[in-house]
Amino acid sequence: MGSMSLWHWVVVLVIVLLVFGTKKLTSGAKDLGSAVKEFKKGMRDEDKPTAHLSDESRPQDPTTTSQNEHDRDRR
Repeated sequence: MGSMSLWHWVVVLVIVLLVFGTKKLTSGAKDLGSAVKEFKKGMRDEDKPTAHLSDESRPQDPTTTSQNEHDRDRR
């Protein structure tokens, strides 16, 4: 009695289609999809600066020399 069967959901879907119309529902779904895409893109873009550190900001290991230091010593 408390759970909704398949027929209840069909009736609810038909009522929603009659109230809002298919045009508003499809445009709403497109807007929701584009919002999710923008959110995912923003999350990926936010991670990029921390993942790719420049050479100056990385801590240098004193036991290894970089290619620039090696070339500078050769001159």
